[in-house]
Amino acid sequence: MPPATRSAVVVVGLISGLVLLAIFWVAKEAQRVRRQRDAALAERRRSSVEMVWIPGGKFTMGANDGNADERPIHDVKLPGFWMDRTEVTNEEFLRFVEATGYVTLAERPVIGADFPEVPAERLQPGAITFAPPARVENLSDQTQWWRYTSGANWRHPEGPDSDLNGRDKHPVVQVAWEDAVAYAQWAGKRLPTEAEWEYAARGGLTHSPYVWGSEKLPEGRWMANLWQGMFPVENAGEDGFPGTSPAGSFPPNGYGLFDMAGNVWEWCADWYAGDYYGRSDRENPSGPDRSEDPGEPGVEKRVLRGGAFLSSDMYCRGYRPSARMKTAPDTPMANIGFRCVKDGAAP
Repeated sequence: MPPATRSAVVVVGLISGLVLLAIFWVAKEAQRVRRQRDAALAERRRSSVEMVWIPGGKFTMGANDGNADERPIHDVKLPGFWMDRTEVTNEEFLRFVEATGYVTLAERPVIGADFPEVPAERLQPGAITFAPPARVENLSDQTQWWRYTSGANWRHPEGPDSDLNGRDKHPVVQVAWEDAVAYAQWAGKRLPTEAEWEYAARGGLTHSPYVWGSEKLPEGRWMANLWQGMFPVENAGEDGFPGTSPAGSFPPNGYGLFDMAGNVWEWCADWYAGDYYGRSDRENPSGPDRSEDPGEPGVEKRVLRGGAFLSSDMYCRGYRPSARMKTAPDTPMANIGFRCVKDGAAP
């Protein structure tokens, strides 16, 4: 073969190889883009709850005029994160259940060996419901208004005769801590740490007693779904809601988050320890390694934040951004829900 012909063949071969490589690269890149698009679409299908970017920064956590477990006040530094604009609603939780077949703790059969002192006929799935009494002797005995109700669960918040008709947009309740974690994992998110929750709730305000500012009723307006009246006997419903309210019914805080005070308590990721603030990390704390509640030694508890529609100045001022609450993680209740957060880059 003449040299010129050999050169031409080599050049054509090189060009053909480059063309094939280019075709291969374009195909692989298109496949990568499709995977990213499909993943993004899948995430949107999993959870349609809008999220808000919470910029990183430093804030003062706790309060000197609150309960003992809110002290000492201390500065905490956090990186930025994304947070659900609202509490997870019944509508959103239903999407999760339909997609996964998940069964919440309150719906599962009760294992008799775990409750040997309870008669077999009473070992029925259920949850804790609120039952306002006609009168109360004192406010130290919560059993006067809380009761275990067989058949109560997230689909039937007040018991088997209740349902979710008209409550699609209300926050899901009667979910245990593990139920909230399961939803968060499915949605590609997680529960907030206690520090993240308080930082986000404050909305950029410093030392304010409320998530909306310093005045409880600005211009006489209720800013959150709370209890008005004689607790726990009568709720006057001056805020428009005797029970839970649709997510986003009240003005948002400075970060655009709704219901960071009132409506329902929200599960956090942390174990609860009454003395944790005295030994907490000052940068991105994730809570103690184990639970320590001096009020109930030996009972492990997770942190709850935000207060609920049952929060009353007569009994519980848990709607303050610094207020801490705790309960056993296997305790679904009529006033407990959650919202999620997610790590990621700023918008």
